[in-house]
Amino acid sequence: MPVGGDSFECDTCGTTADRETAVRTKTMGGLDETKWQTFCCPNCGSRLKTVFVGDE
Repeated sequence: MPVGGDSFECDTCGTTADRETAVRTKTMGGLDETKWQTFCCPNCGSRLKTVFVGDE
């Protein structure tokens, strides 16, 4: 869940991570990896959020 700006709080372990410290993984569900990015918790690995990063 977003904390503020580019920070996310992990619902699993409570860690707060920003885009620089979050682990980036492959997207799921057939999303285009050039347009979508999945951020995961650097502490426990839980998915934090999938965000649109491509050009519109």
